[in-house]
Amino acid sequence: MTDPLRVLILDDDFRVGQLHQGIVDEHPGFTVTDTVRSLAEARDSFRSSRPDLLLADVFLPDGDGIALVRESGLDAILISAADDAPTVRRALRSGAVGYLRKPFERRALSGLLDRYVRYRNLLAGDRALRQEDVDRALAILHGAGEPVSLSRSATEQLVLAALGDGEASAAEVGERVGISRATAQRHLAALAARTVVEVRLRYGATGRPEHRYAART
Repeated sequence: MTDPLRVLILDDDFRVGQLHQGIVDEHPGFTVTDTVRSLAEARDSFRSSRPDLLLADVFLPDGDGIALVRESGLDAILISAADDAPTVRRALRSGAVGYLRKPFERRALSGLLDRYVRYRNLLAGDRALRQEDVDRALAILHGAGEPVSLSRSATEQLVLAALGDGEASAAEVGERVGISRATAQRHLAALAARTVVEVRLRYGATGRPEHRYAART
């Protein structure tokens, strides 16, 4: 089973941090390693939990969340009430993969997490990337040209991301996403019924043919 992405949440308001944790916990493929309230606690958590993704406020009691993102080198989503252009530009220069203004609807963070998983999957491994791979990853991360995805469940988006540009069986998709084969099969069948993916048959030496799935381009 694919290891879930580890998320550290940093917000000085405990209730807000718990709200963000609830949204992250709803998503397959993610696990919250810690919810902290200061830069000092975040730095301690970096050493012990080694997160993949940081969700951080900008203005904190002991410093600046944007500076922490730059210092840590982690992928980060900055979440702040700050809406001035200089702060947003500074956040993006720090390496943040997303910026959400408070308050926001739950689906805004949910959608960004969905896109982040697909972005990570597209850029995974050590293979050489084509320019179209890079362009596609950036477009997915920023939600460009993907109106159809708004009607898909979070799990279906993860299943599509797991297929990538190749083909895979339901068991392989389940392992990549972190769900059971039966669940992966159910989502793949639904996507095939809507012609989002196509089904191919692979014939082995004996037994029934294996169903293979590939995203339609």
